[in-house]
Amino acid sequence: MTTDREARPTDATTADVVDAVGPRLRALRARRDTTLAVLAERTGISVSTLSRLESGQRRPTLELLLPLARAYQVPLDDLVGAPATGDPRVHLKPERHGSRVVIPLTRRTGGVRSFKQLIPPHDPPGEPVQQTHEGYEWLYVLSGRLRLLLGEHDFDLGPGEVVEFDTHTPHWMGNVTDQVTEILCLFGPQGERAHVRSRPVVR
Repeated sequence: MTTDREARPTDATTADVVDAVGPRLRALRARRDTTLAVLAERTGISVSTLSRLESGQRRPTLELLLPLARAYQVPLDDLVGAPATGDPRVHLKPERHGSRVVIPLTRRTGGVRSFKQLIPPHDPPGEPVQQTHEGYEWLYVLSGRLRLLLGEHDFDLGPGEVVEFDTHTPHWMGNVTDQVTEILCLFGPQGERAHVRSRPVVR
């Protein structure tokens, strides 16, 4: 039996998908730490067109999305974010960011995003350099140990320990051990906070 909802046209759903392409592309470029100029060189698409595509001022087409999918080395479906077909499973697709492996756990581009991160031993190398940026971060150590410098504080976090902080605070995190460290991350780009709140233990 077909319900009224199933019988309705999918114009609204299609419009939602199209509207979400721009923010999805912008978020993907931010995760890859790529500039519009570099992306323009890789795709042959002008910087102005890429900018309008990300802002929603330019409607996405196959001739624009296919070069972007090739440049990012992702399936076209990942750029479009088409509605699920009833399968609730999250298909994990690891991404390499430098020496680290990042596994996105959510597909949406806005709000709080979750991902798992594998940090190799003694990464990053060299002296710690604290940085700041927009957002709010929540970290849970799954295995190994994580060193976190947060302002004037130096934390040594082990499995099961949680920390959350405003990323406007100067910070650095890394693995100073001989084993891989695995962490679960929740990140809110506009400062959204996770509901779970916990203070790390200072060692």
